[in-house]
Amino acid sequence: MGIGTFFWVQGARLVLPFAFLEIVVVGVAFLVYARHATDGESIQLDEACLIVERECAGRRERAEFERHWVRVEPSVGDGSLIELSGKGRRVQVGRFVRPELRAALAKEIRVALHGV
Repeated sequence: MGIGTFFWVQGARLVLPFAFLEIVVVGVAFLVYARHATDGESIQLDEACLIVERECAGRRERAEFERHWVRVEPSVGDGSLIELSGKGRRVQVGRFVRPELRAALAKEIRVALHGV
C-alpha cells in the first residue's frame, strides 16, 4: 500500500486501486487456506469400539463401530481410500496418507482390531 500511495502522489492513479485489489485477493486466499488448515482424520481404538473422526472445512463427522464387526478393505484397488464398514455404516479414511502407504495403514488397522 505504501508503494501504491507513492505512485498515487506521483500521478499514477491506477496503481493504488490495483494494490488494494491485490491485498484483498491475498486475504481471500488466506481465508480459504485457514478453512482447510485443520482438516484431518483421527482413528481411535478402545476395548469395545473403533472411533473415526474426520474434519473437513470446519465440519466434523464421527463414526463409531463395534470392534468385532469392523471390516477393513480398499474401496476400489491399490492406492484407493480405505473403507471401514460395519452394521450398515461405511466410512472412508486415508485421504491424508500417500496412496502407496494406504495398504500399510489398512494392514495396521486390521492387526490392531483383530490381531491378524
